[in-house]
Amino acid sequence: MPKYQVTINNQDYPVEANELAALDVHSPTPGHYHLLRGGKSYHVEILDFDLPRKTIALTVNGRPQELKINDKTDQLVKKLGLSVAATAKSKNAVAPMPGLVLNIMVAVGDEVVADTPLLILEAMKMENVLKSEGDGVIKSITVAKGDAVEKKQLLIEIE
Repeated sequence: MPKYQVTINNQDYPVEANELAALDVHSPTPGHYHLLRGGKSYHVEILDFDLPRKTIALTVNGRPQELKINDKTDQLVKKLGLSVAATAKSKNAVAPMPGLVLNIMVAVGDEVVADTPLLILEAMKMENVLKSEGDGVIKSITVAKGDAVEKKQLLIEIE
């Protein structure tokens, strides 16, 4: 398994740490980079960086690109089939993988908007913050702090 896997415009590329170290990068101004790789020159401008989603919007020689960076943990989650492909958005919070509820950050009756943190689920020795996918009101909370949960188990119902 490579150290990183970079997805550019839906195409996956494995990247090893030594390949990153071999890049010749110069930043004349913040957000702008001049990169030399394999004798070729590239001008890169960072447009947006979303750390929680591990995505970067940039231009390379003026062409827009979207990057998604997957580290070893991301690759392992995908390989084990634990990644969740959202085909239809649901307001309800459902466990994306088996885990342990560490903290619940909302109460019944609370109003939430998209991206409101709902609870923290520990899975594979990592803390995952589950967030609301839409606006609504907390109707019920079906778990408590310390509960073990299964994949696809309803955790919080939002109406």
